Amino acid sequence: MTAAVARFATEHDHLLLDGYARFCHRADFPDRALRDRLRLARLFLAEHPDLKEWMTRPTRTRLADLRRIQAWPLLSWAGLSERVHLDLDLLAAKDLGGMSATARQLWPEQFERLWATARRLEWSYYWGRSVIDQFVPAVIAWSQIPIASINAETLDGFATTLEEVTSASATTLKQWRGRLFGLRQLLFECGQLPQPPQRGLVGGSTEQRLAAVPAPGIRRAMTRYVAARAAVLSRSSVNGLVNDLILFGEFLAGQFPDITSLTQLERRHIEAFLGWNRTRTWRGRVARDQRVSVSAMHGTVLTVRNFLDDITLWGWADRPPHRLIFASDVPRLPRPLPRALAPDTDTALITAVGNLDDLFARSAILLLRRTGLRLGECLDLELSCVIDYGPTGTWLRVPLGKLGTERAVPLDAATVAALDAWAQHRGPQRPHPHPRTGKPTDFLFAEHGRRLSAWRIREGLRAAATVAGLAGPGGQTLVVTPHQLRHTYATELANAGMSLQALMAILGHVTPEMTLRYATLASPTLRTAYDQAIGKVRKALPIAPVGQPIVPAKIDWIASEFLKTRIAHGYCSRHLAAGACPYANICETCDNFVPAPEHLPLMHDQLSDIRQLRADAEQRRWTDEIKRHDRVINALEHHCSRLENAPTTTRSP
Repeated sequence: MTAAVARFATEHDHLLLDGYARFCHRADFPDRALRDRLRLARLFLAEHPDLKEWMTRPTRTRLADLRRIQAWPLLSWAGLSERVHLDLDLLAAKDLGGMSATARQLWPEQFERLWATARRLEWSYYWGRSVIDQFVPAVIAWSQIPIASINAETLDGFATTLEEVTSASATTLKQWRGRLFGLRQLLFECGQLPQPPQRGLVGGSTEQRLAAVPAPGIRRAMTRYVAARAAVLSRSSVNGLVNDLILFGEFLAGQFPDITSLTQLERRHIEAFLGWNRTRTWRGRVARDQRVSVSAMHGTVLTVRNFLDDITLWGWADRPPHRLIFASDVPRLPRPLPRALAPDTDTALITAVGNLDDLFARSAILLLRRTGLRLGECLDLELSCVIDYGPTGTWLRVPLGKLGTERAVPLDAATVAALDAWAQHRGPQRPHPHPRTGKPTDFLFAEHGRRLSAWRIREGLRAAATVAGLAGPGGQTLVVTPHQLRHTYATELANAGMSLQALMAILGHVTPEMTLRYATLASPTLRTAYDQAIGKVRKALPIAPVGQPIVPAKIDWIASEFLKTRIAHGYCSRHLAAGACPYANICETCDNFVPAPEHLPLMHDQLSDIRQLRADAEQRRWTDEIKRHDRVINALEHHCSRLENAPTTTRSP
């Protein structure tokens, strides 16, 4: 014992006091702070000489003792130096202030390593302080394990114990769960954990989840079936399989509690299940008082049918006596056409996307629009996905996705520039294990040590639609989904005359059936045939919208108050019953439209026409037409103003 320490610890003091005094001396506390700490430590140890026994007292009693005698620095030192085990009830209820200085004194290099990682991930100071300075000492004090030895099992045990804490509020527990996620991320980036943290995982093993099925015999058959199917299914498919089987098992237990084995099943049980499945509401993480979609009903019936058919074909003893579900029992899925965006809506949306503040949303949305990727394919892109093939240009290698196929998609210069900007912004990231193969993969869309989710893409589309003033039904902001960008891309290519074989390869379809939907929607051949036919029957077939007179002869029509637009070689003869034309005036509002001075008189005439049409549309309350005319008027006024105010250049003699 040094002379300095001897001033504060005597032979009559508690055994812990000597070690505590040495620690305070090494921490170089001011003399007065040293004396205060040791004085409070003496008072506390005199009253509670056995700290392990004191830790067994109720949490409220211990908190009262600490408020009466300010000895938390002593307790935190004892916990961090493995002299006493601090339980989570006390740690969650107690303000953790004061533990950081002690932990930093004991493990300075480890704390600096964590802070360096937090700075590399661009964490804010307050979040780093919350996780590193406040939460990490609590984990050490609870686990009695230094930072360098903390592993996934330690944190899993901490998470399990945290759920059993009764002394903390719901807000505190939510904060601690967030800090635990942050610590997992830090330790993964440091190379201390093999797997990154993941949110939204379905908790528990298959056996644990199927425990919701009350009948033991049925539960055992389902568990065995899932184990057999899991060998050839992806993780998401297995999750869906388990969810559907749980639904079937719970239905049988609720409606037919006497059914304890699959051998007891009869057709009447299946018919009751089919009726219930048609009217059931959403449950689980998406629970709401609304009927499930037709696709969800369809998938559940298919799962149950396959389950019963498979175990029958496999010859299991606990199988139904005969076939119970037939093809006619499976709900027919609707087959809607692709919902592509109209050209003017598409132009306005992508223009607004280019001004988004979120670089990730801006880059990802542009990529989706210019390549037709599925959302999952976009998020699974690797950093090396852009390949330059020389004479054939730059291509995007699309990874294995929904249909388990890989393909390449050509890229234009603007998309390549957007991807380069994002790659430079994201900086170095530790590779994450691929969810399919488990191999370390450097994903393109990763930031701050985490893979990015689809939420920011959807928020970017919502913000862009709001800024662009795109309105949907009822005047609400138009809802644009990421998959609509794929539909728009494919429709654009089909309209341009791309062959079905090429379109099928670009979109990654494994059968031509899906690609044919775009041909049905936007076939140039079909459109040409329609135009030729309608031109022959239009004179003989009067068309009148509700509340309007029958369409007059063609010459009178052009001069009347119906939809019309002056174009380069005449007028548009689109009748009112056809509604607003999505292609009208598309060139005038295009960013690449550059009129010459000699076109100024024609543009003034067109501007006059458009203003009259806007007034006519406003009187008729045609909202879409008013917005389209406003965009064209603004564009034409801009072009006319630029041409009229352009300086006149004269050539010197």
